[in-house]
Amino acid sequence: MSSAIEWTTEAEARLKEIPFFVRPAARKKIEKFAQDAGLTQITVEVYEQAKQKFGSS
Repeated sequence: MSSAIEWTTEAEARLKEIPFFVRPAARKKIEKFAQDAGLTQITVEVYEQAKQKFGSS
């Protein structure tokens, strides 16, 4: 990834709710989702949009 994606504290906290064994893959998917949308920061809103897109509850 060329540019680093910044996570807000709140979004990081939500990410930690995901089981540790799938967290790295989820982080990559969410970061890719944000990059594709032209974003440089992942907020709770972006996290929720990505979660909805990938069908996670």
